[in-house]
Amino acid sequence: MAELTVDIVAADRHVWSGEARSVVAPAHDGEVGILAGHTPLLALLKDGTVRVTPANGATVSIAVAGGFVSVDSDRVTVVADSAEQPVAG
Repeated sequence: MAELTVDIVAADRHVWSGEARSVVAPAHDGEVGILAGHTPLLALLKDGTVRVTPANGATVSIAVAGGFVSVDSDRVTVVADSAEQPVAG
């Protein structure tokens, strides 16, 4: 199965990165689910939780406030105005 390369950063630090099967992000117009092969996307984020399903391991949930998500060629980049450290779950 194809995987995504994911980077999540806050304005002041790196939060999480790795290979993942899927990412769900709280876009301004509603949640967006991202799998390998997703069309290019640039969307504003609203306050909420980014959920990453890593290639190996438990789902990672990261609370974010503001920012944007970018998808291009199976690379997902989340740039949040602020983000809480990841919590398994």
